[in-house]
Amino acid sequence: MSRHTPLTRRSFLRGTAAAALAAPYVASADALGLDARPSPSGRIGAAGIGVGGRGSGHMRALSQFDDVELLAVCDVDKSRRLRMKQWIDKRYEKSRGTTYAGCDAYADFREVLDRPDIDAVVIATPDHWHCPLTVYAAQAGKDIYCEKPLSNTIASGRKAADAVRRYGRVFQTGSQERSRDGCRYACELVRNGYLGKIHTIRVFLPTGNRRSGCKGPEPIPDGFDYDRWLGPRPWEPYHPRRCHGSFRWIRDYSDGELTDRGAHTNDIALLAAEPLLKGPATIRGKGKYVDDPLFDVAYQYHVEFEYASGIRYICSSDQAPSDVRCSITGDRRGIKFEGERGWLFVGIHGGSLKADPPELLRTRLGAGEVHMGRSPGHRRNWIEAIKTRGQTVAPAEDGHRTAAFCHLCDIACWLDRKLVWDFEKEAFVGDPGAGAMRDRPSRAPWHF
Repeated sequence: MSRHTPLTRRSFLRGTAAAALAAPYVASADALGLDARPSPSGRIGAAGIGVGGRGSGHMRALSQFDDVELLAVCDVDKSRRLRMKQWIDKRYEKSRGTTYAGCDAYADFREVLDRPDIDAVVIATPDHWHCPLTVYAAQAGKDIYCEKPLSNTIASGRKAADAVRRYGRVFQTGSQERSRDGCRYACELVRNGYLGKIHTIRVFLPTGNRRSGCKGPEPIPDGFDYDRWLGPRPWEPYHPRRCHGSFRWIRDYSDGELTDRGAHTNDIALLAAEPLLKGPATIRGKGKYVDDPLFDVAYQYHVEFEYASGIRYICSSDQAPSDVRCSITGDRRGIKFEGERGWLFVGIHGGSLKADPPELLRTRLGAGEVHMGRSPGHRRNWIEAIKTRGQTVAPAEDGHRTAAFCHLCDIACWLDRKLVWDFEKEAFVGDPGAGAMRDRPSRAPWHF
């Protein structure tokens, strides 16, 4: 697709990246992606930034698309990036032969963003890197698929969503439950009033990890750029439980299950009911914590939102009761919408639906009702949007809204006092202490 002025490592370190968002910006047609010139191969040139568990899965899936070419991978862990590079090279040698020039492997994401032949990037790093990388990639003119949760703080999510809009990029949040037919159908039933007036929404999530087993710092492994892994977060001594796999139990990098599975489950609840959730809300939360050298997020939690409309929204680490679960999948995580005419349960990850009355699930929508469409698959939807310059099923504004909602749950548990949040202004009302928790300072030079 498009060619853009690269964000170089030298200009980045001079502060150009930070200044670009603060200064007025006039978008050219090229920056908006309106030219959409194809690469010489006719394929979208793509790269992965963060190629561990989720990232490697995205690379493997995208390699199946004939209109995508994986040109580079980037990871601060040398073994991960080389393993992914070798897999991609082998995959394309079989399918594309001599027409494929090979996959490059980088430790520094700026080398990926510098390349004009890379049109799109997949960001699958730990959560604290999602927003900085989204901003830098948008400035560099790349289209973006970013894993959920979009943000590590409410304020950083706003910056990321604003950058995507300002630079005219196609963006997909990795909230793949949105691409399930069952989830979209459930949202249509709620939106079209088949439950009558909604009075309660219950979100059921798992409990978190309690103990890290950390007994002190350990040597940084060879080939692992730990300082770059920390990035914008404060420097701390290395321990393997701080990083791969278990970073999400540490508040500097994530908010535990509230933003892990919570970013899926709350996302579907908000997709269905967001038009009903207007105006300021009162929030009360309680969490359980343990004294641990590393892990400091709530492992159990119960948060309630009360809206002026009378709707109660409850997000907790309780499991869905057996009477609302689908007998086939047994989903214990999900959302229960309760209305004056009955209830509807949406299982997350299993994708099950259950309702009372049961015939609700045999409803056929009329031509004049709200239809949310269907997705060809979450990654495929992103690729099609890149080609058409259209909207994805999980755009940046929705990703920000869901992540901010999850962060509100975490802040309510942490402070354990009544809070009032204005969703329109994205601010706490009359509580400077809570307001200070909307963001965290970024360690130099990773300001954005």
